[in-house]
Amino acid sequence: MQEEKPSATAWRVALARAAHQIFDTPKIFDDPLALRIVGAYSQGRNPETFFHNRYKPTRRSTFVRALVAVRSRLAEDQLAAAVGDGVRQYVLLGAGLDTFAYRNPYEGVRVFEVDHPATQSWKRKILSRAAIQTPESLTFVPINFERQTAVEGLTAAGFDRSSPAFFAWLGVTMYLQEDAVYSMLRDIAGMPARSGVIFDFAVSKQEMTLLSRLAVGVVNRRLKRIGEPWVTFLAPATLTARLASLGFHDIRDLSAEELNARFFSGRSDGLRVSPVGRVMIASV
Repeated sequence: MQEEKPSATAWRVALARAAHQIFDTPKIFDDPLALRIVGAYSQGRNPETFFHNRYKPTRRSTFVRALVAVRSRLAEDQLAAAVGDGVRQYVLLGAGLDTFAYRNPYEGVRVFEVDHPATQSWKRKILSRAAIQTPESLTFVPINFERQTAVEGLTAAGFDRSSPAFFAWLGVTMYLQEDAVYSMLRDIAGMPARSGVIFDFAVSKQEMTLLSRLAVGVVNRRLKRIGEPWVTFLAPATLTARLASLGFHDIRDLSAEELNARFFSGRSDGLRVSPVGRVMIASV
């Protein structure tokens, strides 16, 4: 992303999350604050009318909407399981306009939102406009992933590295250099037992179909114009092996086919995940 500017991608993800609440029935992921976040710019106008003027339903946006919904659903499902196992720290790496911290149902669970300083400052302004209060259980952690170690920043903000934590890293890895991706995963692997991580990633181009490669090329040209291109594409088998070598276990690589079969089968609205995106879940 461009220095001193908030992430344009974070805004597009927020639009997709809000769109899911309006267009898709049944919902995969229920987020009662999604439309309110987007409507923070409505300046007194009806938030839904404001939203419809800024969101264009297309085949591509439907794929994005599906991935945004399902990865958020999986993250919060995995968090629920982690909390049941005694985990009391939840870290959102590249939090963007995620709303979990503002509807956190778990007493005693501390949430850390890690993001670029410019994006985080922008988000706090949006929260203020939307009259969404920042709970005491939330800590903002401004970090530039390419220049700083997230775990060091977290520790300085009060994160307890001696206690287990669950990490959600959604919509981020493809924008970072591969070395930065594995550096972060290595830090998470060094956390205490019962810790875990969920993240999504872009499949290596060698494993894409021709149609998918062409679609990604079109999208990436647009992303380059806003200074946020995809730079890292990972081969699932290689990634799984690397995670195992770092010490992760119970590694689950969820392909688009698996996600569609589990969450989108039987729908008549065409909502489904494209073959380009995958979700990985791993435990420490």
